[in-house]
Amino acid sequence: MAETTLVIASRHYQIRCRDGEEAHLAHLASLIEGKARVAQQSTPGLTEVRTLLFAALFLADELNELKRENAGRQARLQLDGDDEPSARAIEALAGRIEKLRERLAARTDNA
Repeated sequence: MAETTLVIASRHYQIRCRDGEEAHLAHLASLIEGKARVAQQSTPGLTEVRTLLFAALFLADELNELKRENAGRQARLQLDGDDEPSARAIEALAGRIEKLRERLAARTDNA
């Protein structure tokens, strides 16, 4: 187990993690630190707990928005994927209609 120190909202937190995860945790802490700074700047005088609460809410809001966007993309991809069978079916119908038109035209010419 590795040990690392994370700084969030000007406070140092000693945590243990799996070996090699220190850089990843430092990156995550920097994201939280950024949101904590935004919270402190927009509402000066927040307690540490409220600063971290707002940072968590900001991050949760971003995550929720990304999930919503991803769900929309997935739905659009699914619809786009469904267009291929529909397009083939329409082409097949168009071919059948064209053959029927040719047969009707041939009958009209022979009549």
